[in-house]
Amino acid sequence: HMPTFLQQLCVDWPAASQRADTEALRSLALAELSPARDGGALTPGVLGTVCLKEVMQERGHAAGYDPNLDKCLVTEDLLSVLAELQEAVRDRPPTFCEEEFQQQKLDLLWWKLDVQRLLSSWQKHLVCGPVKAAGAPGTLTAPEYYDLRHAQVCKASALKHGRELARDPAWTEVFSVLSVATIKFEMLSTAPQSQLLLALADGSVSTKGTKSGTFVMYNCARLATLFDGYEHSMEQGLYPTFPPVSSLDFSLLQDEGEWLLLFNGVLPFPDLLSQTAALACAAPGLHTTARTEMMCKFLVQLSMDFSSYYNRVHILGEPRPHLFGQMFARLQLLRAVREVLHAGLATLGLPPLNHI
Repeated sequence: HMPTFLQQLCVDWPAASQRADTEALRSLALAELSPARDGGALTPGVLGTVCLKEVMQERGHAAGYDPNLDKCLVTEDLLSVLAELQEAVRDRPPTFCEEEFQQQKLDLLWWKLDVQRLLSSWQKHLVCGPVKAAGAPGTLTAPEYYDLRHAQVCKASALKHGRELARDPAWTEVFSVLSVATIKFEMLSTAPQSQLLLALADGSVSTKGTKSGTFVMYNCARLATLFDGYEHSMEQGLYPTFPPVSSLDFSLLQDEGEWLLLFNGVLPFPDLLSQTAALACAAPGLHTTARTEMMCKFLVQLSMDFSSYYNRVHILGEPRPHLFGQMFARLQLLRAVREVLHAGLATLGLPPLNHI
C-alpha cells in the first residue's frame, strides 16, 4: 500500500527494483560475528550474534542509542534488509518510532560490516511518530486515506461551484494537487517525532478553513487571478505596463496589512528557508530533525494575512492615473508574496495552482 500512496503524493521514495544481493554482506558477517555458544548448532537462517554494546564502544560513542541494546541475532532476513538499505542509502529513509529500537540494531550492525565506513558513518535517524485516525471504523490504509481526501476535495469543490466537476478533465489535475496539498499539510504541520491524529471529517477540507493546505492553495490561486486580471486590463488599455521597480513609490504602502505581509512574510522567508530546507546531518549525535511544521505554519499564516488584506483592500482600482502609483506598489508587494508562496510550496513538493 505504501509505495502506491507515496506515488500519489509525488514522493520519490527509494525502493530496490529486485532483491538486493546479500552475498558480500553474508561473507563479512560470517567473518565478524560470534558463533553459537559451546559449539551448538544455530537455528536455520541465523548466522550468529553480535554484541552491540561492544560495537558502540568500538565506534566511539553511544549517545542517542537505546541503553538496552545488547546482543543482536543476525539472520538472513536482517542481512536482506541491510542490503536493500545500502542500495537506497543516499536517500536517507526515516525511522518510525515503533521501529526505532530495531533500526538502531540495524545501524550498528551496518557499521560493523561496512569495513571502509563509506556509507554507514554518516547515517542519521529521523524518527517519525505514529499516525492515528480519529473516528476511523477500522484500519485505514494509506491509499484509502488518499481516496477519502480526494473525495472530500471533489465534494467541497462541488459545493463551492454549485456543480459536479470531478469528471471534468480540466479539473482532474487540480483535484489531484488539492488532495496532495491537503494530505501534506495535514501530515507535515506536526513535528515529525510527534504523534499525528488525523481528523477524517469533511470539515477538515475547505477553502474557508484557515489551517489547511486547501486554504493555502486557494489563496495561491487568488494571487494568480489577481495578476491575470491586471494583465487582461492592461491588454484592454485600462492600465499602463508595469513600470520599473526602481521607479515605484513604496511610501504609498501605508495599510497595516501591507506591512504585515512584508515584515512577517516576505522578509523573514530566507531565514526560515535556511532553517527548514536541509536536514542537520553534520550535527553530532545519532538523530536529526526536520522542521516541516515551521514551513507549513508559515505558509498558513501568510495565507491568512494575505486573505485578510485581499478581502479588505481593492488592489486593482479605478483606471485613473493618480491611483496607478499606489496600485503598482501594492502589486509589487504581492508579487513578492506570490514568489514566497510558490517557493514555500516547492519545498513541500507542491506546484502552485492558477484556479481552484
